Amino acid sequence: MDKKRNSVELKITGRYALFSDPVTRVGGEKFSYQVPTYQALKGIVESVYWKPTFIWYIDAVRIMKKIQTEEKGIKPIKMSGGNDLSYYTYLRDVEYQVLAHFEWNEYRKDLEADRNENKHHNISKRCVDKGGRRDVYLGTRECQGYVESCVFGEGEGEYDDYGELDFGVQFHGYDYPDETGKDELAIRLWRAKMKDGFIEFPPPKDCDPSLRRFVRKMTAKEFVDKRNFSSVDDDLTVADLLKED
Repeated sequence: MDKKRNSVELKITGRYALFSDPVTRVGGEKFSYQVPTYQALKGIVESVYWKPTFIWYIDAVRIMKKIQTEEKGIKPIKMSGGNDLSYYTYLRDVEYQVLAHFEWNEYRKDLEADRNENKHHNISKRCVDKGGRRDVYLGTRECQGYVESCVFGEGEGEYDDYGELDFGVQFHGYDYPDETGKDELAIRLWRAKMKDGFIEFPPPKDCDPSLRRFVRKMTAKEFVDKRNFSSVDDDLTVADLLKED
């Protein structure tokens, strides 16, 4: 697996995880995919460290532990009042190795002054070492996750030399307007395959356009310096990380 000069490598663990198609989360029964989705892993990496200046790309994930599920009876709150009874199927005792890198968001020309690859990369790695800047969730809020640094590909995995396993068509991720330049929200699907425990993700632009679905109109969020955005040099929340340079 090729690593970029601004790659980050992290290990993600948790007691439970729920990675599913967003369409199935409206209500009723919820059932997790057997493996994490690209969008879920991207959200985890963004919880570790993110700026609208760049976009995280998930290159690959390695499934370290045996895929196991557990069904739980849940009482979700009904919009009309009271509770209902549903059964959610979670993944249990999960561990993943993730390889990701970032690229500048070319649709954010107004943030070009914040494009300092060295600083952003160093902060990203240090945030991984510290477990992330925000809480990490494995698909849903009730599934708490934990992050630490690792060397992607090292160690023994449950599916080493297992061969290829096809998971069929799954949810890949969202196409947001600030990442595509289009005033719309869309979803991407793809055919997920694992080989010897490794899943290599195609970048969003290389996903099959026939498996892309329009959701609704949406406009990109506006960022204004000193109002709702701070450059890496002015961001006091990462000042202590910059001092380590």
